[in-house]
Amino acid sequence: MKVEVIYSLPAKSELVKLDVADGTTVLQAVEASGLLEKYPEIDVKKNKFGVYAKLAKADAVLRERDRVEIYRPLIADPKEVRKQRAAEGKVMKKGAGEEAGTE
Repeated sequence: MKVEVIYSLPAKSELVKLDVADGTTVLQAVEASGLLEKYPEIDVKKNKFGVYAKLAKADAVLRERDRVEIYRPLIADPKEVRKQRAAEGKVMKKGAGEEAGTE
């Protein structure tokens, strides 16, 4: 059966198309892709995997035309980033109002 394994970096994405046997797992497809050798920063114990943007366990069995995605660890907590942006937005709005009132 045909599956794909993809690993995205900030500047590029690497897509590998594979023809694997029925019953192949996510981890087996990742190993067969050769991406583990090409990108040593991928740690199968730490990195998470997905199939079409849904988290999947390494032992999940793949189906025809599945796309396995290797996720990189987050460099920032999304909740914290949103809080910072919201705080900056409030400061900017408040600052803009003060300037308009002083002219």
